[in-house]
Amino acid sequence: MNKKEFQLSVSETIEQYQVPSIDQGLDEAQVTERLETYGLNQLAVKKTAKWRLLLRQFHNTIIYILIFSAILTLLMGHFSDAVIIGIVVLVNALIGYYQEANASDALERIKEMLSAEATVYRNGIRQDIPAAEVVPGDVVFLEAGDNVPADLRIIEADNLRIQESALTGEADSVEKITDTLVDEATPLAEQRNLAFASTSVTSGSGKGIVIATGANTEIGKISTEVNQTEERKTPLMKEIDGLGKGITYVIMGVAVLLFIVSLFQQTYAISVLSLAVVTVIVGSIPEGLPATTSVVLAMGVSDMAKNKHTIIKTLPAVETLGSVDVIATDKTGTLTKNEMTVKDIVLAEQEYEVTGDGYAPVGVIRPKQEDVYTQDILQLFLEAGYEANDTVLVPEGNHWTINGEPTDGSFLTLYHKQFAYPQAPAYQELDMLPFDSDNRYMAKLVANPAGERLLFVKGSPDKLFEMVQKQAAPFDEAYWTGHVRRLSAEGKRVVAVGYQKVSIDHIDETIFEQGLQLLGIAGIIDPPREEVIASLKEMNQAGVQVKMITGDHPLTAKAIGEKLGLADEIHVVTGAELDQMSEAEFQDAALTNQVFARTTPKNKLDIIRALQAKGKVTAMTGDGVNDAPALKRADIGVAMGISGTDVAKDSADMILTDDNFGTMSLAIREGRRIYDNIKKSILFLLPTSFAEGLIIAFTIMMQKELPLQATQLLWINMVSAITIQFAFIFEPAESGIMNRKPRKTGNKLLNRHDIWQMAYVSILMAVISLIAHDWLLLQGVSEAVASTMMVNIVVLSKIFYLFNIRTSAPAFSKASFTNPKAFVIIGVMLVLQLLLTYVPFMQSAFHTEDMSLIGWVISAASGMVVLLVTEFDKWLRSRKNI
Repeated sequence: MNKKEFQLSVSETIEQYQVPSIDQGLDEAQVTERLETYGLNQLAVKKTAKWRLLLRQFHNTIIYILIFSAILTLLMGHFSDAVIIGIVVLVNALIGYYQEANASDALERIKEMLSAEATVYRNGIRQDIPAAEVVPGDVVFLEAGDNVPADLRIIEADNLRIQESALTGEADSVEKITDTLVDEATPLAEQRNLAFASTSVTSGSGKGIVIATGANTEIGKISTEVNQTEERKTPLMKEIDGLGKGITYVIMGVAVLLFIVSLFQQTYAISVLSLAVVTVIVGSIPEGLPATTSVVLAMGVSDMAKNKHTIIKTLPAVETLGSVDVIATDKTGTLTKNEMTVKDIVLAEQEYEVTGDGYAPVGVIRPKQEDVYTQDILQLFLEAGYEANDTVLVPEGNHWTINGEPTDGSFLTLYHKQFAYPQAPAYQELDMLPFDSDNRYMAKLVANPAGERLLFVKGSPDKLFEMVQKQAAPFDEAYWTGHVRRLSAEGKRVVAVGYQKVSIDHIDETIFEQGLQLLGIAGIIDPPREEVIASLKEMNQAGVQVKMITGDHPLTAKAIGEKLGLADEIHVVTGAELDQMSEAEFQDAALTNQVFARTTPKNKLDIIRALQAKGKVTAMTGDGVNDAPALKRADIGVAMGISGTDVAKDSADMILTDDNFGTMSLAIREGRRIYDNIKKSILFLLPTSFAEGLIIAFTIMMQKELPLQATQLLWINMVSAITIQFAFIFEPAESGIMNRKPRKTGNKLLNRHDIWQMAYVSILMAVISLIAHDWLLLQGVSEAVASTMMVNIVVLSKIFYLFNIRTSAPAFSKASFTNPKAFVIIGVMLVLQLLLTYVPFMQSAFHTEDMSLIGWVISAASGMVVLLVTEFDKWLRSRKNI
């Protein structure tokens, strides 16, 4: 059976890759041969041609309808109408093209993460070469500050630590070893004898043999996943596409039927009949729908960018938030700060809790027993943790960062919570012993102002406890090990701190044989973000499940999940366990577990796919390279704007500019509001469009002359849509919007009642308009006056109908006054109607004439009838709780 790379011993690795010797490295012949076999150590990036990007913006059912409408109006000779519709088509296409063309390529970003240079041994010479020329079998030298150029099997390690959080999700750097790992199921985060391309060396040095280059590296596999991952249509786009197809079929079916029936009646000449049927189609097609949908989405995107700290890269994505019912999220840097923090201090006679999270030195160290005085011991503990350290704490603008190890950084912050930054202990450094993976502790020799020499030691509790037991003083092992177990069970990393007075000039390993005095232990954790807990509570109330996916240990992950309140009972499954499951078992596990620990990038992608296979609209949040495939696959990918890698941000649909996961609940609320308003705008627009078509259809069936001109129909469809309908842009969220469950996947945009309401409103508007039109003709007015009044009846009916559609509350209530801009928009529309009716050049262009007061009264009364009927329907539905 073939062993995996981490299961090979150093000698087996050297033999498998035919390396002459570690110091010799490969010779030129071997390098040339392997370059031909494996290619350059770089990632291929395929870019979509700009013309293809532009062309696919037209692949949309509603756009097809608009293009068809423009062609028809052009054939009819209405050039201005065709131009207006054409402009709408182009604006929609250009908006989509701009969004896609300006989003940086995630694959290009991954490519940029690969190291530019590598230090290798070739022909017995240590030399720097372009990283692209590294081949399998090369012996690579690593030291602090280097980026790992390819995947390596570590063969020598001298305190070598590598930061892999972007790839594995681990907050702390990983100690690298040369030992062989036996377990075949060892997860990526625990493959400590391997180093991975694009990760960075934080301390120490070492050597490794290249085992994978280019697309075969772990980051290369992520690149392949990103490249192959298909982006799914958003729920709204699916629903609108379905609606567009339905409208097209109905309109074309009715038009053909009308044409055939009228042909048999032989009332109209073929040319007149053709023009009438085309007028039905033009009148019925809702030309304003794509424009309105795009503007509602665009305004939502703009509002979120300004007020909610989010950048939306594609317009439909903002609405997708409203339909999300599962959020799968990375832990490190998303739910947590990715800043190790000391939260507990245990001394021999006192325990302390530490407030404040992250590297910012803000917080207090608070004793749990007020009557116990241990201030001197606490100060010595803080000084020892500060001194036994080779990390630097740095203020950068409004936030704090570290240069070095996260665990060490937590002790620097802890010290400055007691002593103001940049104050430091008054010690002179004499010597230092760096952290060693074998010893698992670090030490520093210092001299105090009085000339005394102290040895400060910080490290693994079991190692320090062994040293303490060599002292003559009694050691309460049960007390200390009990606290270590308790803190570990809470998912915290436990570090012990000790000291000893010495009389040496340099640190010698033998000094530790003389024993050590234990000062205390610290419980350290990557803390949850404060704002996340409240946000999760609101999401749970809204029926949105949150699932945490992390590379952390299951115990740590579960502890974080419980602190966050992911669920009443936390169920944990590991990536290794998922890998052993069948597809059906995997999908069930994705639904029933809240925490996924020790996961690989592939696990994350598979979890998203499994949730989607179960019919869940899924969001994915993350900040690392390892999140990129899942971010792209999810219905909406959300990346962190500050801590997120460029790869994550480019793969996502939305970026949180403040790295605040709590913004997600605000974004979901906004997404639901936008969906509601788009649906309202559709429910508002379609009946009036259909009413126009019905007016023409009824006229044809009654074998009369057409009462409306094509330009009048276009005025109603486009001008009123661009004014009245935009009131929905500013419509606030309805009360209780976050108490609703997410809408079910696969639901149609319009339910049975919506269709019923559109049908009766369309018929009602058409019948009232025709009756009023014929009544005016009987009174002896001209056809132009009658058609002018018909246009105003339809428009005023739309205005009154707006008050019914705007809210689920009764129109005759304070709910009608929650959107002041709606009244401004209505005022603009009324002014336009007056211009249409009375201004001479408008009368000439749109075949209108002056209208008397009685005409306006009839128009307003007609609109009031529509409002009263639809409000009665709303009242009936509220009584039946529909």
